[in-house]
Amino acid sequence: MLMKPETEVGSHRHLLTSVRRVLDSDVAHSFFASPATVLAALVTLLFVFMAVFAPVLTSYTPFNPSTLDLMDSFIPPVWDANGDPSHLLGTDDQGRDVLAAIMYGTRISLIVGLCSVLLSLLIGVPLGIVSGYFGGWIDSVVMRIADIQLTIPPILIALMIDGVTRTVLAGNLHETAAIPVLILSIGIASWPQYARVVRSGTLVERNKDYIAAAHMAQSPPYRIMIGHILPNVIGPTLVIATIGVAVAIIIEATLSFLGVGVPPTSPSLGTLIRIGNDYVFSGEWWISLFPCLALVMLVLAVNLIGDWLRDTFNPKLR
Repeated sequence: MLMKPETEVGSHRHLLTSVRRVLDSDVAHSFFASPATVLAALVTLLFVFMAVFAPVLTSYTPFNPSTLDLMDSFIPPVWDANGDPSHLLGTDDQGRDVLAAIMYGTRISLIVGLCSVLLSLLIGVPLGIVSGYFGGWIDSVVMRIADIQLTIPPILIALMIDGVTRTVLAGNLHETAAIPVLILSIGIASWPQYARVVRSGTLVERNKDYIAAAHMAQSPPYRIMIGHILPNVIGPTLVIATIGVAVAIIIEATLSFLGVGVPPTSPSLGTLIRIGNDYVFSGEWWISLFPCLALVMLVLAVNLIGDWLRDTFNPKLR
């Protein structure tokens, strides 16, 4: 009889111990004690799963013109008398399967939401740390820029950046770069809130004893900011970033609905809602309704997770 190596047995025991420790933690208890948070997490995972594995879950490629058939247009959902079992949620005016379009559209919406928040973090977190650590005129300049930008709605900033890129880039080139431009627009429009939160945390941390000890050890400022301050201020910022993903998805959907976001040749939930809006009053309600429901469910689920993180990691709310 073959025996497992001691290293393998030890690694399994260590893994089980780590899993048990996580499940017994206050965070896990808080998570499982909230049915709404558990449901929101399951819904979010479902949307992520559909977005990642869309090519496997469906055989339709809704925005590939060579695979479309106009004879399949305006098919109602499967429970309708004229429905088709091969199109569970029906088709749109071009014969695109609505369910497949939602899967691919969720992928674009999540990419835009996550990447734009990441860009906001990459801009706002360093500026917030530098502003709070050095203070003086650097703090004044950074915070005044943030204050000015906070007076302008993010969607207007995104519209302005999109308009500039449309002027600079040719039509076809702009459509090709539409998603990166959208990420850049939302990311630039949202960095001030992260900078302000990080600056507040930095102002508190820089007066603590361990920072004074680092100064006495003659640690360079960049090492103090990255190695000491950043780990202690990034937690609240990540909580805000979770809610920021939902906000970014809403901004993307709004811009795409207005026709200045993701182009019609690329699927996003906002694009699908805009396409279906033209047929709401002609009887083809499903073209717009199901993408709307998908957007509401995704944003609500992400917001609920963000609210739970805020309540869990903020001791004043416990």
